[in-house]
Amino acid sequence: MAETHPPYSSFKKLSSFFNGITAVSGVVLIGLGFYVKFRGAALTRVLGLSHAHLHHVGYLCLVLGCVTVLLSFTGWYGVTKENRGTLLFCSLFMIFILIMEIGVTSVVLGFLPTVQDMGLEHNVVTLRTNYKGFNEPDDYSTDWNSVMEKLKCCGVKNYTDFSGSSFEMMTGHAYPRSCCKSIQTVACDGHNVSTDIIHQEGCLPKLLEITKTQSFNLSGDSLGAAVIQLPGILATLLLFTKLG
Repeated sequence: MAETHPPYSSFKKLSSFFNGITAVSGVVLIGLGFYVKFRGAALTRVLGLSHAHLHHVGYLCLVLGCVTVLLSFTGWYGVTKENRGTLLFCSLFMIFILIMEIGVTSVVLGFLPTVQDMGLEHNVVTLRTNYKGFNEPDDYSTDWNSVMEKLKCCGVKNYTDFSGSSFEMMTGHAYPRSCCKSIQTVACDGHNVSTDIIHQEGCLPKLLEITKTQSFNLSGDSLGAAVIQLPGILATLLLFTKLG
């Protein structure tokens, strides 16, 4: 005798499949959170408040990713046991997460012009006030030294940002050693501003480019996760109605 199947067996298989896809989207969100946290985070940290929203959104992606993975396994359990309560809970919670992901996309893209507009003057003033020098142990100076060495740049706009700064008043130098193309060279004396000695380009354009890349990755992947999760939510709700 041929094996009989309940009329909703196809919906169970479909829902189980999409729960697996949802779990993958959760892993993507977790990876996205780590990407924002560790890739370029130390460099763009010097942008201060104008960049802080990316870190907050990165942490949010980590949380949403972990919850999504847990919900996908819970949903799979609900499908296997044909538990309507579990299916409804997972569906409603996933709708909330989907809305949050769309919100992440909107916030990140909405803040990007603000970061670009407030970046220049704010960071020039902050650099002139708070930067101490090449070997200073404070976090702000350390971060800026790391930025200038790794991105091969000097100051926010260029080396003239240090003119009249706290750094110049304390050391008498026109620029720090981290601006030099070769820190060990004798010509890197804080006064020689030749193009052969120091980097002439400012760091802000490069920092904004990193920020823009992170913003587009965050928004694109968040929206992509939402699109991937939508069929799973619909399949689970459809199974919920079939079990009623």
